[in-house]
Parts: sequence; structure tokens; C-alpha cells
Amino acid sequence: MRQYFILFIFGFLLAFSSCRTDFDTVASSGDLKFSKDTVYLDTVFKNIGSSTYQLKVYNKSKNDISIPTVQFKKGLSSKYRMTVDGMTGNNGKIFNNVTLLAKDSLYIFIETTADITDANPTDFLYTDEIQFDSGANLQEVALVTLIQDAVFLYPKQNADGTKEKIKIDGKDVDGFYLNENDPVNGNELIFTKQKPYVIYGYAGVPENKTVTFEAGARVFFHASSGLYVDNKASLQINGTTSTTEKLENEVVFEGDRLESLYDDIPGQWKSVILSSGSTNHTINHLTLKNAITGLDIRNQDNTTIQIKNTQIYNCAEYGILAQNARINGENIAISYAGLASLSCVYGGNYIFTHCTFNNNWPSAQFALNLSNSLAGATPETNPLTQATFNNCIIYGSNTNEFNLDKNTSAAFVYQLNNCLLKFSSSSTNPDYQFTKDPTHYNQIILNQSPKFFNVSQNKLNIDNTSAAFAKGNQDYIIPLDIIGATRTSPPDLGAYQSAAFPKSK
Repeated sequence: MRQYFILFIFGFLLAFSSCRTDFDTVASSGDLKFSKDTVYLDTVFKNIGSSTYQLKVYNKSKNDISIPTVQFKKGLSSKYRMTVDGMTGNNGKIFNNVTLLAKDSLYIFIETTADITDANPTDFLYTDEIQFDSGANLQEVALVTLIQDAVFLYPKQNADGTKEKIKIDGKDVDGFYLNENDPVNGNELIFTKQKPYVIYGYAGVPENKTVTFEAGARVFFHASSGLYVDNKASLQINGTTSTTEKLENEVVFEGDRLESLYDDIPGQWKSVILSSGSTNHTINHLTLKNAITGLDIRNQDNTTIQIKNTQIYNCAEYGILAQNARINGENIAISYAGLASLSCVYGGNYIFTHCTFNNNWPSAQFALNLSNSLAGATPETNPLTQATFNNCIIYGSNTNEFNLDKNTSAAFVYQLNNCLLKFSSSSTNPDYQFTKDPTHYNQIILNQSPKFFNVSQNKLNIDNTSAAFAKGNQDYIIPLDIIGATRTSPPDLGAYQSAAFPKSK
């Protein structure tokens, strides 16, 4: 009897459930809830697709509901597109009879590709709304995107479908040479602040030409892109002091992903390469970030590269990699590099004054590396005729942030004067006797914290509690610091004059 009873109950339940379809729903009543009332899609360049953004829609009721329509207010003409719970609808614009179960939610993913002409001409915003239902039950979520106009520079497409190439290190790479008489862009060797520039592939500076970046110029490099300055060509970066955090007068080099998620992601583009034989370079007020190697300097023509008031952050390998170069550096700040913040290899001649070389990359090698050799080069060694560091900070999260790779087959001349240095391990190596070797080390502050304001945000400024406060030598002073503040006497070490930190960290 018990078996028959169980079968009866099972049959009854099966019959009852079969009377109900999987999607017995009631009409939406306008009571949907949303994860946000406005979806802000980060700034995009004209006609370049955005990242994908998410909106979550909730049904808080006890009923399974059907939403008659989910669509853009601008309908099929909208520059936005979306998927609703994996469905693409009508061209990603209009969806009909969308089911949302009780106490459940669905995901909407939104993208856009728009031209500057689609945006509001006064604020360059492109807007629309996602509409759920209509009439009295209408609910809307706003969409907002800032569209930037830009100058796009890229390799030409050849007739056979291949891209234009230039040679770097003997290899063909996707690239093109900047043209001073381009029929579309005019003089491509002068970068102004009128519009940002977006570069695809390597932009090459031809022999005997000079590329100039005026104050306020913004350059965005696509993945695997960079700037290449050829033999006998020159680079002039003419940024000036800015008065706001927008760095309005700085020249800025960075990747072309404008979303906030990519603000500090290393390795988004390749490098600025100053080739062997390039000449007469000056760099002033440059902010460079998120490259593989920031400045790759191979200058061997005996002209000195002037680098002043420059910030280089979040490079996957090196902030500056110099091979047998001649550099005079003042007020330089480098932080977060996968291998070394500054690496001077294969000899050369260097003077760095009031610079901050910091490296908090977890697996990095050093903040500062000096070498007079290069594996695979002919000859393998080259004289390091001078490497002088005055009033500098050399610091980071590793035990030792300073490395000397000396080959006795060539000269290796170096000196650190009034520097704060991180080198925690004891060493009997005669090259690292910081307190007993006045030929190479004078007034070294060893293993004391500079107390940077916020290393994770690359804010390397200090206050009067820093071990670097007022420890500089007046003989080496650069009167203004990296942001144009007046240095006091005795000066602080590093690129920044000390000042009180903002109250909110």
C-alpha cells in the first residue's frame, strides 16, 4: 500500500507541475532595481571601440516577470550596443519579452563606438538611455561617454595587404616615418596640444630630422607601438611647469587605453628608442608611463642627452635603459620597473642630480644598475668614464637597490655624493664600502626611509620627517625641483622639495 501511495503522490506532483510552463510570467510593473542609475563608459577616442561595461538588473518581487522591451532610447541609430543575459537581440539595440525570474537578476553588457560628430559639441559627451518597458512602467538607465577627437598616425596598408615597415635593430617592424608634409596631418614632426595623438606601430623620425613635442602635447601609444628616433635624427620634448594636477603643460606619453582600470598597468606599449647615432636630444617635463621600457637610449655620437623634470612610472622592464650613452639628468623621478628603474650598461658618461630612483616592483632587480659590459656586444666591454649621482635617492622594497656590474677589462668610474641609498646586506666587496671609500662615496645615508607620500600612486614627494630632508649638498643644488618649487638651503635629496603632505592620504 505504501508503494502505491508514494506513486500516487509522485504522479500528482508531476501532473501539477506539467500544468505550469517554465516561463509562466506576469507583465513587468516598473519595479525593477538596478546596480547603478547611470553607466559611465570611460573616455574613448573617436571611432575606437570602448571596453565592456556592466549593468545588473534585479527583480525583487515574488513573481517571474516578462519585460516587454529593453532598448536604447535612440533605437537602432544608437552608437551603443548591448547584450542582455547573453542575447544579442536586434543588432544589440532592441530586445523583446525579456524574462526575469522572481528574486533573480540579469546582466547587461554595454559597449560603444562613436565619432566626435556624434557627441554634444559643447562638452563632447555622447549619451543615451536604456529603456525598460514603456508608458507608466517605463524605467531608464542613463549612459554617458566622453568622445575625444584625435590625430591618428599609423602604418599604411600596402596593395598586397601587408603593413608599412621600418627597420629597428635590423628587423622589419610595423611602422612608418613621420612626414613633415603629410597631406592630411600637415607637419607630423611637430606635436601640439590642439588634439591628442594616437600612434599605431612605431612612429619613426627620419635621418637629419627633428621631432618636437610642444608643451601640453598628449601622445597615446597602441599596443606594440612606440617612437623611434633614427640615425642623425633628434628628439625635442619642450614641456613646461604645470600649475594643476592635470599637468596641462607637461608632455605625456602613455598607452591608448583610457579606462581608469588601465591607469597603472605596465607594458601597454613598447618604448621611446633613441637609436645609436641619433643626436642632440633634450627632454623637459615629460611624464611617461606604462611602457615596456620608457626611454631606450643608445646614443653613441658623443652628444649629451639632457633629461630634466621628467617622471617615468610603471614600466614592465626599465624606466631608462642607457647603452653607452651620455646623459645629464636633473629632477628625474622613476618608480616601479620590472627589472630596474635606471640601468646604465655598456659604459657611457652620466651625471644625475636631484633624482629619485625608486623601485617597489615585487620581483624587480634594482632601482639603479651600472655596468661597463653587454653580453653579445663587440667588444663586450666599453668604458664607463663617469657615473656621478648628486643629492639623489636610490630606494625601493628590495634588500639592495644598487648594483655595480664591473668588468675589469674597461674603465669603471663612479661616485655618489650626498645620496640616500638602500643597501641592507653586509658586503666585503670593496665596491660597496659606503662609509670607508671616499673616492666613490661621500655623505651616504644608508637604509633610512625617505617616507614617500604614496609609493603605490607614484607620489614620491617627501615632508620634513624624511631622512632625505635637508641632507643635500648646496654645491649640487638645482634651484627649482621637478614641479617648479624653490629649493631651500641645504636642499632636500631627490627630485622633490619637501612640503607638508595633504591631509587626506
